[in-house]
Amino acid sequence: MAKIQLNLISGRTIQQGVAIEGGKEKPAYREACGIIELDGEDFKKLGIYRNSNVRVTSPYGTVVVKAVDATQGPHPGLGWIPMGPWANSITNPNTYSTGMPTFKGVPVEVEPAPNEPVLLGIELVQKACRAEG
Repeated sequence: MAKIQLNLISGRTIQQGVAIEGGKEKPAYREACGIIELDGEDFKKLGIYRNSNVRVTSPYGTVVVKAVDATQGPHPGLGWIPMGPWANSITNPNTYSTGMPTFKGVPVEVEPAPNEPVLLGIELVQKACRAEG
């Protein structure tokens, strides 16, 4: 299967704000935040269709998210995941004394993950707690 290298950034969205009101443990929050926006050229390089699950891996961890069309661009080589448990799974935890991780410029590898589910936010947190325990 194809793998590509991307520069990952993160931020907040309106959809995220709406979904969070219903609860971070709900499927609507996963639909709003458990995604990666990709450029059309990157879909071609991966050999996948829109709304396919992909594994995103960085030096800090790995997470499965749904690949969707970028809302901005074109920006081939750039991926975007909304702030939340999915982005946190692959972001450098060092805050450099600011209290906020660096959510911009994270080098990641993206590959198709057609048989892997996108976990709910609560499931990601539970998984991380088990790994540390």
